[in-house]
Formats: sequence, C-alpha cells, structure tokens
Amino acid sequence: MTLVRTRRFLLSSAAGFAACSSIAAARPHRGHRAATKTAGDSDATPPADAGGAPANTPIGPLDTVARWACITDFNTGAVLLEKAADERMPPSSLTKMMTAYIVFGMLKTGRLSLEQSLPVSEKAWRMQGSKMFVPLGSSISVSDLIQGMLIQSGNDACIVLAEGIAGSEEQFVNVMNQEAPKIGLTNSHFMNCTGWPADGHYMTARDVAMLATHLIRDYPQYYHFFSATDYTFNKIHQGNRNVLVDKGLADGLKTGHTDAGGFGLCASSERGGNRIVMAINGTASSNERAHEGERLLSWAFANFENVTLFRKGQVVDRVPVWMGDTPDVALISTRDVVMTMPHGWQQHSHLGVDYQSPAIAPVAAGQVLGQLVMSNPGMADVRLDLVAERSVGKLGLIGRAMTRLGHPPTSHG
Repeated sequence: MTLVRTRRFLLSSAAGFAACSSIAAARPHRGHRAATKTAGDSDATPPADAGGAPANTPIGPLDTVARWACITDFNTGAVLLEKAADERMPPSSLTKMMTAYIVFGMLKTGRLSLEQSLPVSEKAWRMQGSKMFVPLGSSISVSDLIQGMLIQSGNDACIVLAEGIAGSEEQFVNVMNQEAPKIGLTNSHFMNCTGWPADGHYMTARDVAMLATHLIRDYPQYYHFFSATDYTFNKIHQGNRNVLVDKGLADGLKTGHTDAGGFGLCASSERGGNRIVMAINGTASSNERAHEGERLLSWAFANFENVTLFRKGQVVDRVPVWMGDTPDVALISTRDVVMTMPHGWQQHSHLGVDYQSPAIAPVAAGQVLGQLVMSNPGMADVRLDLVAERSVGKLGLIGRAMTRLGHPPTSHG
C-alpha cells in the first residue's frame, strides 16, 4: 500500500464556498478546480509626490508619503500594506501606547485603580514637551493621568504614572522592556516611558500595529480612553491630536512627533464589522499625517474584505481510510475559517486540501489528517489544519485479511 500526497481543489466562488460541505459529503472522491480571484486597483488617488519606494500590498505597490507604514486587519492579522515595516524608527509619543499597556495591565489585575491618586514629583513637573500641566506637589487620579497621557499626550502624566507604579521611571521602563517581547514586540526597545528622543529607543511600524491590536483585544474595557476628542485639566482645555478621532474616522489610538521620526500616527477604525489597524510614521507635517492616515484607512476598507470560508465543524472534504471499519472519514475545521482577501478574490485565488491518501486506521476523532490551503497572488499561502470528524476503528482480523486479498487502495485525489 502506497501513501499518496494529494492536493484537491475546491470551489471558490461565494456560492461554491457555502456549498463545499455538501459537495464533499455527496462526492467524496471527486475534485473540483478552484475559481480564483484578485482585487481590483485602489480607487484612492495616491499623493502626487509620494517620494521613496512605494509600499507593498497584496494587490500591488502603493505610493505613500510615510517613511514607515504597516496596516493590518484586526480580526485575521493579515498584513494589507507594509513599507519598511521592520526598520527601527524613533516612535516618539507612540511610545505612550506601551506605557498605557502596562498601566491597563495593572488596572486589570487590581494593582491599580482609576480612582487612586498618585503624587506629582519635581521630575514630572519639570518634564518638557507636550504636557497636561500637572501642579507640583499635587496628587492626581489615575483616570485623569491616563486622559492627560493619551488625549493631551502629556509627558508629565507619563512620569507621574511610571513613578507611582514602579517607584521610578527607570524601573517602569524595565517593566516595559520585559513585557514587550511577551506580546510579540520583538523589534522594540524603550529608554523612557514618553518617547522623548534617546539613543537606543526604537520601535518598528509592525510592532506599533501589533501593540495597538493588543491594546484593543487585551483591554477593551479601557480602549475608550483613546476615543475622547478633548480633555480639560487644571482649567486648560486641549483637543485630541489624532485628527481622525476628532473627525469620527477612527476610535483611537495615538499620534507622535520628533525631529528624527517625523510625524507619526497609529489609528484604528471599525466599519461594517471589519476593523483595520494602521501605523505610519515619518510624514512631514501634522496635516500630511492626517491626510495620509485618512487616505490609507479609506484605501484599506475599499480594497479588502473578510471572507468566511468554512464554519467550525463544517465538512471540507473526505479522506479514504485503509483498513478502517468505514471506508472514509470527513475532514472538518476546528474553528471558523475567516480570511482577509482583496475584493474580487474569486478571480485569482485557489482553495485546496492537502492530505495523504489513504489515512491508516485507526483514526482518532480530532486527529489532524490534512490542511486547507489558500493561495492568492501577492500573498503567502495560508494553511489551516483539518481534523477527522470522528473516530474510525480498525477492521477485525477477517476484514483485514479480506482487504489484503483484494486490490490495494489507490489515491482518489
């Protein structure tokens, strides 16, 4: 008996995907060539002078004035656009997102409360750059400090939080650097909690986008702090520097600016059940940052969609079983299979199933027997394990003898 690696193609039109389970059940040994699909070109107009190399996207290059950029789908993690996304950059006040992540973690575990007041040190009071203007010697609630940090981008608020939580900014930064790799920020290192320019202080656009995803997913109860359009403290009124939030085009997250890093923006928006996360940096002005952020968010929503290929438990295909007490077993997905695809993906994408045929009895329910493979031009293949729907026992002695006397099984791919 010879095991054969089999690739069988499935239908890939919207109607075909919905019917895949019934097709696989009714005709377990007939393969179907996948129809495929790619998205059309973006209907957004790129800047007249984007400068530098264009960004890479699954639907072709796209000019952007940002020096660094990464756009992802929140639900699937698919990368929709990247430009120097793994190049170290000065993150400026985007750093405050990591400070917020540590603060939110303390709140969630009960080591900190929103009503708790923290003292203002001279270091915090003297801190330069953007400020919420904390009074020296006062005590300020954690809730006010978070708003001052995220809405007014207050460096002084960051110092008060860091010192109140860890005893010093240096100890707090140690916590930031310990936590960052745990959530996948493998190319980030912090020297302070504010984003103040410092040698050895860096992030990447990909890490910024990943951090935003963690903030939204891990601490949804605190995400609203990023959405406020303005805040007043100490009789000083300041607006959110994220223009996309002010215009209602995004519900967070943060802006930043230094001479070395230019003007940066991390934003997220949800439309029609889909959420996009965008990190850009290195634009030339606050206006350019706002216009480019709005343009790229619109481009992402206009050109990509999330497609449910299979539901959890849905039969994707069937595999013959050698020496089994039943001739075949259904392959199912252990979860809903949702993928981010370019609009028009049916024209150029291929959906198939890889498995070795036949499977060898006994087969246990939940045993991985194959993989669902989605291929799309410009995107890496996506592979998802498929498992046996139920157990298949081994034939008894007489059954095995009769099978061995007969013809050996052949591949049905």
